Amino acid sequence: MKRLALTLAIAGTLTLASITPMTALADRPFILPGMTLNSGNAPLITFDAAVGENVFFFDHNTLSIDNLVITAADGSIVKPESVSPGKLRNSFDLRATLQGTYKVSIVNDFIIANYKENGAPKRWRGSVEAFAKEVPTNAEELQVLQSQGRIETFVTNGKPNATALTPSGKGLELAAISHPNDIVDGEPASFRLLVDGKPAAGIKVTVIAGGARYRQNLGEKTYTSDADGKITINWQGAGMYWLQARSSDNKVAVPAAKERRLSYIATLEVMPQ
Repeated sequence: MKRLALTLAIAGTLTLASITPMTALADRPFILPGMTLNSGNAPLITFDAAVGENVFFFDHNTLSIDNLVITAADGSIVKPESVSPGKLRNSFDLRATLQGTYKVSIVNDFIIANYKENGAPKRWRGSVEAFAKEVPTNAEELQVLQSQGRIETFVTNGKPNATALTPSGKGLELAAISHPNDIVDGEPASFRLLVDGKPAAGIKVTVIAGGARYRQNLGEKTYTSDADGKITINWQGAGMYWLQARSSDNKVAVPAAKERRLSYIATLEVMPQ
């Protein structure tokens, strides 16, 4: 449970110790597929979920997959195979029985509260429904935030399609203008940032190429979504990339919360020319 709390906090950009932004943390959650482009009759695709100090390295902590959602190429929800928990990563497989694109997501939506009970500090995290039942309405010094986060990647068997890419309309999401499994080095790719299904302007997006452990500089690039929520990324070379976006607003699910913090993370693979 302690490990789960840590990883959820990182994904949601909140800590249980205090309700403050995590700007100082360098930990980066990710889902890393073995390959994003596959072919054949029901290929088996493996994934690792972790929190790395270096992007795509298993050097810090595991990432909970309790809230894993795999959307198949026809829009249906499928289950992972061969789930293997570890101390530095959680691994699982996907049998891609359909032709087309699968979306693999960890979806978190929770309330976090700090308060005092009889003068003693209390910390609580849970669902919207549980908050109303478990946190006293008259709690002393009550501070409440809502956190919504998505950690995603995309894999395709055969020809890419867009059925699984349909946004949920909840929280911060990345909508495909360029298909996420049809990205090529030397060709810009465009995406649209959405908040609750609507284009979101002014969202800062950070992009880091894999292999940063072997570079003197992190080499991160930052983009800001335009009036239509659009960003266009110019790639630095072929390989895996880590993308993160963050935002906040006051569209909370419980009246006691004053702020909703939103995060989105994706792993994308850029192919060579």
